[in-house]
Amino acid sequence: MSRIVVDLAISGPEMLRYYRGQGQAVVATARDGRTIRFPARWLRPHVGRDGVHGTFVLEVDAQHRLRRFLRAADPAASKSRA
Repeated sequence: MSRIVVDLAISGPEMLRYYRGQGQAVVATARDGRTIRFPARWLRPHVGRDGVHGTFVLEVDAQHRLRRFLRAADPAASKSRA
C-alpha cells in the first residue's frame, strides 16, 4: 500500500455542507504536491466542533483506491509498513 500525507483545515460550516450532501468529494494538496480527491465520508470520524484540522495519512492500494484514512497522531499511522 502507498501512503499519502495531507494537511487539512476544513471549517465547521464547510463540513456541514458535506453532511447536507452539497459536496461529496474533498480535494486537497498532499505534502508531496499531488492533488488528491477522496470521499468526504472518510472525514466523519475526525470531525470536531470546529471542523476537521490536522495531518492525515491516506493509504491507497495499487488501483489508487483509498483503504485507510488515519489522523497522523494515531499510533497506527506511524507504524512502518511490513
